[in-house]
Amino acid sequence: MTKKSAGILLYRFRENRLEVFLVHPGGPFWAKKDRAAWSIPKGEFDDSEDPLQAARREFREETGFCPEGDCLELGSLKQSGGKLVYAWALEGDCNADAISSNMFEMAWPPKSGRKQRFPEVDRAAWFAVDQARDKLHKGQVAFLDRLTARLDLSFH
Repeated sequence: MTKKSAGILLYRFRENRLEVFLVHPGGPFWAKKDRAAWSIPKGEFDDSEDPLQAARREFREETGFCPEGDCLELGSLKQSGGKLVYAWALEGDCNADAISSNMFEMAWPPKSGRKQRFPEVDRAAWFAVDQARDKLHKGQVAFLDRLTARLDLSFH
């Protein structure tokens, strides 16, 4: 069965420039990774949940913010590993420095038998679209193209 994730690409305009809100995954595997490591706030859902509602839930769980408003559907993309990611865009604003993420537990260091807790998201930031292309997981970059097309903007 294909794993499915849903997320929201929050965007805003600052000084006539489009910016997008991205999150960096927490935990030791991602600690020193930056390029192509960021993501839209997203998470898995199953067939019993509405994908857009799952996207709103995941945004809240990963950032502490509750995205409100009408969303633009950006469709889905298949990431490496086969996961299908559904995304919506929403114009809004939030303080990237004030996020509050849920936690997860894993054995760390590996094979130590010790469990440690880490935030699912360790930081968030606003990026101009050209910078976001470099930061964003390669399997999600096409969402930026879809967003600029939906907004009828050209940033290439």
